[in-house]
Amino acid sequence: MLNSTWGTVGGGGKRRVRAVRRGAARVWDRFAASDPGLLRLTAGLRTVSAIALALVVLALLDTGVSHMVAGAMTAMTATFAIKDKLVRDQAVTLALGLPVALVAISLGALLTSQVIAGDLFFVVLIFGAVYCRRFGERGTALGLIGFQVYFLALFVGAATDALPALYLSLTVGFASSAVVRFAIVPETPQRVLARLRDAFRTRLAQLVSMQIELLDAGPEQLEKVLDDMRQRTARLHETALMIQDRLEEGTQDADKASLLQRRVADAEIATERLGMLLLNARSVERADTLTLHLPHAPVPLTGDWRPAEDDATIALRRDLKALHLLVSRPPSRDGGTAVAHVRNRLLGYREEERLPSAPSGIQDAFRGIGEAARSVLGLRLALGAPQDESDDSPATIRSREEFDAEDIALGTAEPSGSGDKDKDPGGLQRPTTRAAFQVSVGSVLAMIGGEFLSSDRWYWAVLTCWVVFLNTASTGEILVKGYRRLLGTLLGAVAGVALAGLVGDNTWVSFALVLVLIFAMFFSAPLSYAVMSFFVTAMLGLLYTLLNSYSFDVLVLRIEETAIGAACGVVAAVLVLPVRTDRRTDELLGTVLERLGDVASAAVEQLSGGPASDLLGKARGLDTALDELRDSTSPLTYPIAPQRGRRRTVRYLVALLETCAYHARSLAATAELVPHSRTVAADPRLHRAGQRIAHNIEVLAAYVEDEEARGKVESGASIASTLRDDGSGTEPSGTVTFRVLRHLQRLDEGVVGLARPLDVPVAERSDAKAGRGQHP
Repeated sequence: MLNSTWGTVGGGGKRRVRAVRRGAARVWDRFAASDPGLLRLTAGLRTVSAIALALVVLALLDTGVSHMVAGAMTAMTATFAIKDKLVRDQAVTLALGLPVALVAISLGALLTSQVIAGDLFFVVLIFGAVYCRRFGERGTALGLIGFQVYFLALFVGAATDALPALYLSLTVGFASSAVVRFAIVPETPQRVLARLRDAFRTRLAQLVSMQIELLDAGPEQLEKVLDDMRQRTARLHETALMIQDRLEEGTQDADKASLLQRRVADAEIATERLGMLLLNARSVERADTLTLHLPHAPVPLTGDWRPAEDDATIALRRDLKALHLLVSRPPSRDGGTAVAHVRNRLLGYREEERLPSAPSGIQDAFRGIGEAARSVLGLRLALGAPQDESDDSPATIRSREEFDAEDIALGTAEPSGSGDKDKDPGGLQRPTTRAAFQVSVGSVLAMIGGEFLSSDRWYWAVLTCWVVFLNTASTGEILVKGYRRLLGTLLGAVAGVALAGLVGDNTWVSFALVLVLIFAMFFSAPLSYAVMSFFVTAMLGLLYTLLNSYSFDVLVLRIEETAIGAACGVVAAVLVLPVRTDRRTDELLGTVLERLGDVASAAVEQLSGGPASDLLGKARGLDTALDELRDSTSPLTYPIAPQRGRRRTVRYLVALLETCAYHARSLAATAELVPHSRTVAADPRLHRAGQRIAHNIEVLAAYVEDEEARGKVESGASIASTLRDDGSGTEPSGTVTFRVLRHLQRLDEGVVGLARPLDVPVAERSDAKAGRGQHP
């Protein structure tokens, strides 16, 4: 009896331990998904660790507080400035950064008493630091180090007699950064890519979980569920692009990198398409794809809709949960009879005879589950996860054979070399040259304005002017960034007053809080520039306390200098080689339309039996251009933007482009299956179907480039009807040809829809026919 009791207690304890481990794993997965690749966590830990190590070493060397601050800020600069992806490149940049820093601190100390010469050199340094960005990551890092260390000389009041001690502090700072980067918190492209893959899997599972909620949501919860789906779809897409950016450095085998790129794209497209099919399954009529990209878009639902409890819907809910199980399981736990049984059942839905008896919309959702399960299997195979094929069904065996054929085709394909590269305009129109002149002029104005406020703290205005030009490309972006900087500074000043009052003269408590604020600053930087500015200003309050120069007036002056610097930056952006926001967005819009046309035309060409091309590479180029356009339109959609009508138009335009890009990606993914798939065959009729789309995209791009352009967007009969002119019947729902036609139709509708927000004339059907008759 006693042994039985102890056995029961022991078994219960083991179950609790396993439950705790599973719960901890779920929490970690969610955190890893919120920070793909743990890039923000790594940046925060590296910076804080480098600063802490520098402080400890300098304390053991019995240096003064001002020199400890100099060493800590140098360690911070040397850590965050270097962005090279390869470890050897990081080492070279770090080694070159130390002499740059020593020269900068020396000149800062030598010119501290020469006001005019010092200011002139500071402007020259700013110009050179910005201009060096044209030389890539290393040029950007060295320019940033030079500027920050010269600013540090002004901040700590460097003098020539203190240079030996400052040299020591800077050297310790760089050495601490190197030790942390290469020994304490090491990072390699392979590790980053592995964590990005885990984040992609977790975000994929989160999207499937939200799709389950979509199936069960009532009319009153539907808009919130759709908003969450849009956010999770965007996050999944973001992670896919991050993987794409890291593939070259993180995967030594080019064939394996190409395969992984293909499988990630398949999983993203299949899961996004599943969401659309589920929305259709519960709609009165087919929902527009725009619904998944535009908030508050109408959804055609019945008024008394409630989650159905018929056999087909119950099975659909069950299989969505089964798909979530397959997606969320790590590749290392992919074995077992139960998992194989679930996978076999879901893959069976790719075959018509395995579909349950249900309305066509429900059947399409089951097909979508089958395609999503196939994409998950392909992703597992690409990652080299252990596979047990003993329990495979015929449908699973066929899917594996399809993947083997695709792998062979991808392995024997020659690199396309068709990657699009941005043209360098040269001269003053080169972005780095233009920014260098703008920042230099803005810095001169900031110096003058800052001197009127304070002859001792004027450099804060220059720093703000410098910062607002980082990662901005138009006047609107600079204005919004300046506003965020000022807002964060205002709130951070209040926090700085409170923290400085609480800490008092306790040096080590101040340093500890500085480390906490620095970690928060780097962890929040990619999420919100205003939040990052808040932590920066709060940290500065503590630094002034350490330097015995804290007062409420100093923090007020910090706010005033920030406002002056932001205003000078905006003035320089408006007056010196200005790039208006609408001009910038027009340029990027033209690029998006050009790449959309490339993807659509190449996909239709391959689907029609034409030569193969790097469709996924083209599709990712389209995604990158669309992301740049979305970022450039943020000043136009910002809450403080004055023109509400324009905000709605821009949001609608971007949503339409996202919808078109989704259908173009889907066509590209399907087209790449043509050479080696048993279910996808080339159809020469599709070539004619894509001609109207290509023509309309060309007309839109011409109007974006030149408002005086001529031509009209053609609208008319559906794509499917143009293919039936030869007497062929309607393709049955669920076939690949039907899916291709649907994507072509939606893409055609989306392209025609772009004409209205772009003010491009649309030809009536009769006009379009007459116009086509005149073309050769």
